[in-house]
Amino acid sequence: MVDKSEWQGKSGETWAAEWRRTDRSFTRLTERLLQRTREFTFRKVLDVGCGAGELSLAIARGRRDVTVTGVDVSPKLIEAATERGSHLGNVRFILADAAEWASDHATAPDFLISRHGVMFFGDPPAAFANLARQAQKDAGLMFSCFRDVSENPFFTEVGKLLPEAPPPIDAAAPGPFAFADKDRVTSILSAGGWTDIAFEAVDFPMIAGAGENAVEDAFAYFCRIGPAARASAELEGEEKDRFLSRVHALCERHDHDGIVALPAAAWIVTAKKAS
Repeated sequence: MVDKSEWQGKSGETWAAEWRRTDRSFTRLTERLLQRTREFTFRKVLDVGCGAGELSLAIARGRRDVTVTGVDVSPKLIEAATERGSHLGNVRFILADAAEWASDHATAPDFLISRHGVMFFGDPPAAFANLARQAQKDAGLMFSCFRDVSENPFFTEVGKLLPEAPPPIDAAAPGPFAFADKDRVTSILSAGGWTDIAFEAVDFPMIAGAGENAVEDAFAYFCRIGPAARASAELEGEEKDRFLSRVHALCERHDHDGIVALPAAAWIVTAKKAS
């Protein structure tokens, strides 16, 4: 499980240091999210769980008449996002928990967006209720989240390499797959004051490595982020060496013309603030 405390600590620090790789891994999904922003009319954006700022920055660059506020619980990710956006006057980043964040007249969003930043709330209905309270009337909402782990080889293929099978995922606990179930998400959003809830299934290649040394790049990615990194941190000696060797072989098998990628599956969820 990865929850708020993890993002405030080690996970946030790692993702901040590796933001170039993590942003690249979501390239195709980010493109689809940005395409779908065209379905909404907005002037004030809140990016929930903005991470190192990729989505906020893309919106701010493309729409100079729009103001964007990114919030995240990780000090290091906010630091990275702020540095990346220092040349843009229409974006700012705030260290805050979106579940508790309060807007004012100047910052009340008419559009809320998130790329995989909403699955870690301790109390999701309360968090979305707070976001609805802070948003303008009829505000739009759009976020992405992983579908079921069984549909995400990017995670399951690494899991198959472990000496022991990983424990079952608690679908109700904060973590990458907490919003996999459509019925649960619908219930959470409805309870939080959102309506017109819709789902788009998006399949995309999650990129781990690229370039002349794509395999080594991907291997470094897996050693720093995700299930392989967590597993290798718990292993020792020859068992760890054998596991890492299998991870390297996995990268080699999925190297296609200088890109190492594995399939991933997401929802893009849209909704509107209930009247």
